[in-house]
Amino acid sequence: MRRSRNVHRMTNSVRQVLSQTQQELTPPPGANRLLPLVADWRAPVSAIAALAAEERHIIASDRRAFLALADRAEDPATRQFFGFLADGESLALDLLTPLAEATGADMTTYTPQAGCQAYPAYVASLALNASPVDALLALFANFAAWGEYCAEISQSLRVNYGFDDRTCGFFDFFAKPAPELEQHALAAIQTALDKGWRPDEARRHGRLLLAYELMFWNTIADMAKP
Repeated sequence: MRRSRNVHRMTNSVRQVLSQTQQELTPPPGANRLLPLVADWRAPVSAIAALAAEERHIIASDRRAFLALADRAEDPATRQFFGFLADGESLALDLLTPLAEATGADMTTYTPQAGCQAYPAYVASLALNASPVDALLALFANFAAWGEYCAEISQSLRVNYGFDDRTCGFFDFFAKPAPELEQHALAAIQTALDKGWRPDEARRHGRLLLAYELMFWNTIADMAKP
């Protein structure tokens, strides 16, 4: 029984770290200016095409960054976390094709915008400079907002633009929960806590990631204006 209670306390400690970080990194209402434009059918299809083209560059960069973080990680759970993310990026790239086709996105000659590419640039910086567990917590805590945004835009694209399940597959993929990813994250954070790690630096990275993610969405929103 003593061992069971200790495991329960450790799990609560890990979940507390994750919950507190996610709460701190919850964007304020209205921070994403693209969502209401799509919800009200005020964003042109060309803006969604730009989003798809931007994501093509982001996915390629993030996948390399995740593989680098997996290679640098010392514990198995952190390696598995970033390996899982890298595999997910490969799947997401395939799911991006129907969205690009439906919106007429030019995936080869499109010029990426700095406001959209700031996020992957910072992820690449984390791959080089951050401790893997700091990067892990910062990224995972931000995935909650990203997933909610993807769910909202997917619903709006179906209702207002007539996009089908195949076309919305990219957004649906990220909107779904990923229990396996969470298990890897919790195990990695627990291992780090057992070694005396504290999440202060991870939260600093997380705040920047959130700012860069909002910059991505709002750059697309600015492109949607007449």
